[in-house]
Amino acid sequence: VWILENVEGARAKAEAGDLLFGTTDSWVLWNLTGGVDGGVHATDVTNASRTMFMDLETLNWDDDILAAFGVPKSMLPEIKSSSEIYGMANEHSLLRETPISGILGDQQAATFGQAAFETGEAKNTYGTGNFLIFNTGEEIVHSKNGLLTTVGYKLGDQPVHYALEGSIAVTGSLIQWLRDNLGLISLAAEVEELAKSVDDNGGAYFVPAFSGLFAPYWRPDARGALVGLTRYVNKGHIARAALEAIAFQTRDVIEAVNADAGVDLTELRVDGGATANDTLLQFQADILGVPVVRPVVAETTALGAAYAAGLAVGFWSSLDELRANWQEDKRWTPSMDEAERARLDRNWKKAVTKTLDWVDDDVV
Repeated sequence: VWILENVEGARAKAEAGDLLFGTTDSWVLWNLTGGVDGGVHATDVTNASRTMFMDLETLNWDDDILAAFGVPKSMLPEIKSSSEIYGMANEHSLLRETPISGILGDQQAATFGQAAFETGEAKNTYGTGNFLIFNTGEEIVHSKNGLLTTVGYKLGDQPVHYALEGSIAVTGSLIQWLRDNLGLISLAAEVEELAKSVDDNGGAYFVPAFSGLFAPYWRPDARGALVGLTRYVNKGHIARAALEAIAFQTRDVIEAVNADAGVDLTELRVDGGATANDTLLQFQADILGVPVVRPVVAETTALGAAYAAGLAVGFWSSLDELRANWQEDKRWTPSMDEAERARLDRNWKKAVTKTLDWVDDDVV
C-alpha cells in the first residue's frame, strides 16, 4: 500500500497489470519458472493467509479488504493448494524442467514435517522465537484467548485444514542476549551447563518482554524484567531462569490453545535449534505435565515442504506413509508433582504482571 501511494508511477503500473505483488514464495516460483518470460505468479493458501487479504473461508482474495486498502486484485498471485504442480523450472536454470510442487509457510511447513496432520496434533518450534501450531482440522476456530487463526495446509483438491498459532517473540534470542549483552556465556550451548550448576531458579524469574509480549498477552507496553532476586541468586540461577522462561511462555500459549480448542494437548512435538538442550525440554515436559517429543529430523520446515512436494508428484502416496516416515529421537516425560508445577506457574504469572504498563504514552 505504501509503495502504491508513494512511488511515482507504481499505481498506474499496477492497474495496467505491469506491477505484481507477492510473498517470498511467489517471487521464488516466478523466477524459477521463467520470470518475465512466462513465470508463474502463484502462492499457496498458507502464505496467502498471512497477507491478511485472503478470506479464510473461501480461500480467495477478499474484494472488500482489497478495496479498503486500494490494492488492485490484478497484482496478486493466484491462490493454490500447498501440494500440486505449479509449474516447471525454466530450462535455463539448474533445475531444468523439474516440477515445482510444494509451497508452505514457515511454521505450517514445520507442522507438516512433524506429521501433525490431524485435529488436535501440534508442534512447537524453538528458534529465535517460539511458534506453536495446533491443528484444528477442517474447522475454523476463532480464538478468544490471544491466538492467531490461520490456514494449516491444503493438499490438492482435498479440504483445507486450519490451525491455531501462538507466537512468542523472545526465546532463543534470550540465550543470545545472555551471551552477547551480558557475557554470561561464550557460546549459546554453554547455557545448559551453567543452568545445571544450580538445582533450581533460586526464586528468580526472567520475563523477556524485550519488544513487548506476544501471544497470548499482546502487550506492546511490556518490557523485560528479572524479578525475585535475592543475594543468593547467581549467574547459574539467571541462566536457569532464562531457560525456564522459554518453557513458561510455551505453557501460556498451550493454556490458550486448550481453552480455544476445548481439548487438552496430550503430547508436544518439538523442533528447532534449542531442542538440543535436554534441560530445557525436561523442564518443558515438567511444567506442561505432558510428554515432549523430539524427532530424528529436527529441520522439520524443509522436511514439510519436501513432503508436500513429494505427495504432489507421487513420490509419497499418502499421509499414512509420511506418518510412518516420522521417527522419534527422544522423549521427555513429566517428573514434577502437580503442587510444584502450580507454584512455579503462579510465580511466573506474577512475574509477567511486573512487566506490564512499562511504556508510557509520552515515549516515542
